[in-house]
Amino acid sequence: MRISQNVAKSARKRVARHKGRRMGTAKKKVLILLLGGLSLGLSGSPRTSWKIIGAMSKEWKELSKQVAERAINSLYVSRLIEVKENPDGTCTVVLDDRGRKKALTYDLSRMKIETPAMWDKQWRMISSDIPEGKKAVRDEIREHFLELGFFELHDSVFIHPFDCFKEIEYISTLYDVRKHLRFVVANYVDNEDQLKKFFGMEHVTT
Repeated sequence: MRISQNVAKSARKRVARHKGRRMGTAKKKVLILLLGGLSLGLSGSPRTSWKIIGAMSKEWKELSKQVAERAINSLYVSRLIEVKENPDGTCTVVLDDRGRKKALTYDLSRMKIETPAMWDKQWRMISSDIPEGKKAVRDEIREHFLELGFFELHDSVFIHPFDCFKEIEYISTLYDVRKHLRFVVANYVDNEDQLKKFFGMEHVTT
């Protein structure tokens, strides 16, 4: 079934409301840019502070040099980045393992489920059985699902009308909970009218 512009707009608004709860920061932006392979040349030392040398590429220009320097120094103190010395005496900032995992987590804030031109009449259901010992992880994953626009059927069960397998794989791998998640594709749910209303799809026939 063809998805109207109103349906797509409704989905974007719903996701935006959840994403607004966790606003981005300069440190998150630095981690994400480093994760994407971008680099920065630095001068200075841990005993003073790191300063960016040379021009910043256009991808970095969303941050001022001063803001980026403050973020880098803070991340260095937090041990989320490393600074490697170059043969010419300058340094390059890179992610360490903890910083890489943080960056992957923050990159979720840019993830979205695409609205197709035509609905395939399938419902995607995620069932979570994450143990109580990982309650913090369980709560974070729930928040990510809500940010992506899922409808929460009840505790630990979420549903979405559009293809989202890759997004779920990303999240389950990042948090190492793949064995605790089940992904189901169904062509019938008995509360379909309620779901269509939630997703702004009341006029989409099955």
